Amino acid sequence: MQKHKVTFLPDNITTMVEDDTTILKAAEQANVFINNLCGGEGICGECRVQIVRGNAHPDRHSIEFLTVEDIKKGFVLACYTRIHEDLAVSIPVKSRTGKDKIVLSGSPVVYSKPEKVFQQTGDESISSFDPVVSKIYLELPEPTLNDNISDIDRLTRALQKMTHLQKHDVPLPVLRNLARVVRESDWKITVTVAKHHKTGRILKIEHSDTANKNFGLAVDVGTTTVVAQLVHVPDMKIVGTEGSHNLQARYGEDVISRMVYACNQGNMDSVHQSVIKNINELLHTLLTEHNIKAEDVNAVVAAGNTTMSHFLLNLPPCAIRIEPYVPTASVYPQIHAEDLGINIAKQGIMEVLPSVAAYLGGDIVAGVLACGIADRPEVRCLIDIGTNGEIVIGNNEWLVCCSASAGPAFEGAGARYGMRATSGAIEKIEIRNGKIILSTIDNVKPRGICGSGLIDIIYEFVRNGIIDQNGRFDMSRQDRRLIAEEGDPRYIIAVAEDTDGGQAITVSESEIANLIKSKGSVFAAIKSLVDYVGLTFDQLTDIYVAGGFGSSINISKAIGIGLLPDVDTEKIQFIGNSSLTGARMSMLSTQALEKTRKIASRMTNVELSTYPPFMNEFIAALFLPHTDSKLFPSVSYKK
Repeated sequence: MQKHKVTFLPDNITTMVEDDTTILKAAEQANVFINNLCGGEGICGECRVQIVRGNAHPDRHSIEFLTVEDIKKGFVLACYTRIHEDLAVSIPVKSRTGKDKIVLSGSPVVYSKPEKVFQQTGDESISSFDPVVSKIYLELPEPTLNDNISDIDRLTRALQKMTHLQKHDVPLPVLRNLARVVRESDWKITVTVAKHHKTGRILKIEHSDTANKNFGLAVDVGTTTVVAQLVHVPDMKIVGTEGSHNLQARYGEDVISRMVYACNQGNMDSVHQSVIKNINELLHTLLTEHNIKAEDVNAVVAAGNTTMSHFLLNLPPCAIRIEPYVPTASVYPQIHAEDLGINIAKQGIMEVLPSVAAYLGGDIVAGVLACGIADRPEVRCLIDIGTNGEIVIGNNEWLVCCSASAGPAFEGAGARYGMRATSGAIEKIEIRNGKIILSTIDNVKPRGICGSGLIDIIYEFVRNGIIDQNGRFDMSRQDRRLIAEEGDPRYIIAVAEDTDGGQAITVSESEIANLIKSKGSVFAAIKSLVDYVGLTFDQLTDIYVAGGFGSSINISKAIGIGLLPDVDTEKIQFIGNSSLTGARMSMLSTQALEKTRKIASRMTNVELSTYPPFMNEFIAALFLPHTDSKLFPSVSYKK
């Protein structure tokens, strides 16, 4: 079959593809990222690219997303445009990925002794150091006629004294090398032991004392980003943390799009391999920066939502998106990382934190572990806002949870100039005396607007009377920034000469309506869950907000538009990347890992799609801040 050369600009990356390949597939082959929300289904219009050399024409699927002027300039949708000759393709600023503003850290919420990973109420406490994989130095007594038990019995006898585990499984490759290694080492050896359900598994035996060469990798497998943290296990020290954009985004912005792509198009392995590549690249960066060998990394503990956990383990997630929403598994086995192609020690293990339900995964379980709401008598709330809004309320006696589909609006998707929290994204906005004051990530020229910026601008719009409390523009205003465009009024946030792309950045009335629906969904979920357990917002001792989005938002403005409950702002705490924190805690404590299983089993999931009060709450929340002003007594839109 004939092949064609495709060059992607501005990076000048070239690849050869077969005739009739889509531009999106060519970009994937060239490892070039092009934004798309729908997994290449042609229904989002986000993968706009410009043909600058050669001929390629938009098909009928593209027309509704392109203006006549766009078509004249050579714009097409990458997902539906097929290659029949050599091309040079320019990827516009909005369609590229940038360096995400990724929350790389988070800490357990500590109530008492800081040397503990966490502290339970009552007499039982969880030790801070009982790692999933330990390296134990042993000096074994040499065999004698009076003590001539087998080499493996001699080894396990010593291990039982050190680990208090009664059983140690021994893989055949380890057993084959045992006799040689113990004698070459004069019976002074280091044994690497993985623990799983109170059973030890010997991973390797090394000469002399190498107990200090023991590292673990905690991973947060998020829908948008993947974050990896390298930890020196013996002293629990964080060596370094790295994060990157989730490569699966090329198959769709949200988990539903990726499931459709993986299951309907038979591309499961491609989606799986993307996240493995993410982890290996982050691991390689960490190892190189700190001059550590991959063979000294013995464990990976990962947390992600249910779909991400399935993709990570290459488990079919196809039934998750179809009623009655059934995952393949909720509790995952301990496996060898090499079986997934993760480049750590040959016999190194991997643990994936358990899920609760189809849309409540190990990331929220890790968050509950990290913030400790399952360990205290006071009632607390955890909110993780992303593509899904995941909420947990409870204490040491009970836990209830739910997931609300917020859509990707809080990550800047669905808006013409929306973008993730990457370099150039407008993240903070204030309107002062009619003047717009904005700040961008990295303090560079604006490229677009991210979720926190959208929250700010909606609050500022309504506070300044630019929109009413239904989210509609006041078209009677004499305001040159307010423009009518194809029946969807827009407001200019940044004028063309001030932006990176040379185009004015605007927000439209329909985009505001989309975000109001997203914030309404999250608030309605929180309100439904509080009502479900018979409480009021004032009875919550603390509200923890987790994740990258939470760390960027202005609490007062989030309350002001009705996203977060109107409570004393001192009660609301950002706790960073609680998914990563919970994964690290589980790696350093087998008791913490076991606790995640108990937490998951204790969490009662309220399925909002079948919970009648939710729809009423959702409709009531489609107002700024809410149709019931009594729920937001502190909110005033007076200047």
